[in-house]
Amino acid sequence: MSRETPETSAPRPLEVPPAIGEARIDALQKLVAIVDRLRAPDGCPWDREQTAKSVAPHLVEEAHEVLDAVEAKTEADVIEESGDLLMGICLLARIEEQRGAFSLADVANTVSEKLVRRHPHVFGDVRVDGAEQALDNWERIKQKEREAKATDASALAGVPVALPALQRAKRMGEKAMSAGFKWTTREDALAKVGEEARELEQVFAEVGASKDDAARARLEHELGDVLLAAAFFGNYVKLDPERALREALRRFERRFRAVEAEFGGSLAGQPLDALMAAWQRAKAAETAANELER
Repeated sequence: MSRETPETSAPRPLEVPPAIGEARIDALQKLVAIVDRLRAPDGCPWDREQTAKSVAPHLVEEAHEVLDAVEAKTEADVIEESGDLLMGICLLARIEEQRGAFSLADVANTVSEKLVRRHPHVFGDVRVDGAEQALDNWERIKQKEREAKATDASALAGVPVALPALQRAKRMGEKAMSAGFKWTTREDALAKVGEEARELEQVFAEVGASKDDAARARLEHELGDVLLAAAFFGNYVKLDPERALREALRRFERRFRAVEAEFGGSLAGQPLDALMAAWQRAKAAETAANELER
């Protein structure tokens, strides 16, 4: 079967505004020009058919890829993934501009005004003593802005529901703490984790392996409380629970794959004590390798 050859025409060169000699501005001008070209009538068919709703999920994916690159990859990966995210923002703004809603200029101007407004200790005469006080001021200013707009003025407002649960828990904990709802010491916060874990143990002892919906709901409730308390504790010791869990998952995956390799790729039929012994060997090997790198 023959394959049809798409119609071709002489390529139109990319038109970029003259460089001004400031590398950041020149590079952004080039990116904006490329996105505009992709959305032009003779641009890319895929880019031309995108909408704000179709692009938004890609922004979430790209943001996670940036995070993964920052934590586990090279500088080149961070540059590449950050570029993909930046391009997505430019594309979203161009889509909205073409339908007469807003432009990239509106996006940039709005965030610029907000940054100046919420940093009076930088652009005004307010004095702060460290990052924690600066964050508290940010949250207070943000809450006043919500009150002025007659929107949700709760101290917890503005945390996206679609965030990963642990990340959302971290943000809610930060906001609650900024509002004054917090433990006196870090030890108190850790004790709360223990308290919730004991409640989980108690309910598990009562319901066991029951498949009853009410019993499972109780167990789920207590498990959620343990995870929430642990996430909140992270705020008291300046650790991100989402990142801590990602690192734990990476460790688990490395060690699990090492165990698989030891048993030829399949764990089927292996006794638990043999699996646990292999796990400890994988853990010890990883610890030794880390020591050599230090």
